[in-house]
Amino acid sequence: MRVLIVEDEQSLAMEIEAALQKNHFLCETALTARDALNRTDTGSFDFILLDIGLPDRDGFWLLQEIRKDHTDTAIIMLTARGEVEDRIRGLDMGADDYLAKPFSLLELQSRMQAIIRRKFKLNDNAVQLGAFTIHLKNRTIAYQETEISLSRKEFDLLNYLLLHKNRPLSRMQLSDHLWGDNADDEYDSNYIDVHIKNIRKKLHGYADTDWLETVRGVGYKIKTPS
Repeated sequence: MRVLIVEDEQSLAMEIEAALQKNHFLCETALTARDALNRTDTGSFDFILLDIGLPDRDGFWLLQEIRKDHTDTAIIMLTARGEVEDRIRGLDMGADDYLAKPFSLLELQSRMQAIIRRKFKLNDNAVQLGAFTIHLKNRTIAYQETEISLSRKEFDLLNYLLLHKNRPLSRMQLSDHLWGDNADDEYDSNYIDVHIKNIRKKLHGYADTDWLETVRGVGYKIKTPS
């Protein structure tokens, strides 16, 4: 999942980025509001971690601008301000959560996971797909008691489709949200198609994968019961 870190304190931005990358998030950093707005104008993100005290524009202004075109992006406000009024203002303007500095990186990740569960209506970390069980926290997939080996990128692809279950995603959408700036080259070489083929091959030896659908002219989707 793609994360934009909007934070003018470069050392903190690097610390957040390093922590999130260990948990398989794809991160970009913007040190100013203008840089952040340019990035959101040319791409989409699953999460934006937004500092209020930016050097060029107020973070509340940036939040308002981002929300005009990115209603689905999860936004967490990061700020040294701890006043209740600021927290309420950010939430009223469309932020999903709020963390006052200094904060624990573990708490930040926990809040991000909570938003993911809420946003995608995941009640626990084990999700059933046909005869298979995906353990989101442990990043594994199993058939009955047998764990099936997927590469990191194969699991990331399957996980992202699962988060958007029943919604067709294009190859470019999948590449953009999973591999960021490298997406164009991988898209041109049918990178997503190769991974889907490998996933189906690995799983089909255990049970049907009819829940993993090809959407003609679009891309792929995971179909689950409503």
